[in-house]
Amino acid sequence: MSLAEFFWQGDALTRSVALLLLAMSVASWVVIVWKSWLLQRAGTDVARCVAAFWQSVNLAEAAQKIQAFDREILVMPMLDAIHFESDKTLAGVASRPQQLTRVLRGALHAALAKLQHGQVLLATVGATAPFVGLLGTVWGIYHALIGIASAGQVTIDKISGPVGESLIMTAAGLIVAIPAVLAYNVLGRSVAHIEAELEGFARDLRELMGSATAPA
Repeated sequence: MSLAEFFWQGDALTRSVALLLLAMSVASWVVIVWKSWLLQRAGTDVARCVAAFWQSVNLAEAAQKIQAFDREILVMPMLDAIHFESDKTLAGVASRPQQLTRVLRGALHAALAKLQHGQVLLATVGATAPFVGLLGTVWGIYHALIGIASAGQVTIDKISGPVGESLIMTAAGLIVAIPAVLAYNVLGRSVAHIEAELEGFARDLRELMGSATAPA
């Protein structure tokens, strides 16, 4: 019996579980493909931008180079953040180095949030898909028991269909969860590497600008 026949012979709950697993699988694979592409570009961009910054003779030249390299807009916001004006709010009461730390932290957090997009979905799919499949498994076993009770005896035709549904649902839950878990771990390492590069650049930029504005 084909998967389509198993799907159409199932009841509303069985079909709902199957469609939910399909939706989770599609969503996780979209995130996997998109994040793999994003992180590959971001890793290359950050390395090129940091190198270009330290090879520049001034901030204007650095900004011009980084604008050409920073396709994912991760480094440029930090460079833009250092050009700020003090105001009369509580933020303006702080010293210039403290204000610089605050604006760089805000730009850094925005970049890190962009890198983290999709990680929650992968973690959620990896953690819940086996249990969604387990729900279909339990429901299939329940149908098998109902068939046995109605027939008054154990017959292959009464239990083969429901047990088959159970096994398929169990396998489907694992098939959806395993790629999501693996991708979460692999992509998480790439995210952590890029985060470390951005945090190091933000710290170096803060120290550079702090020393440039310090009184002689």
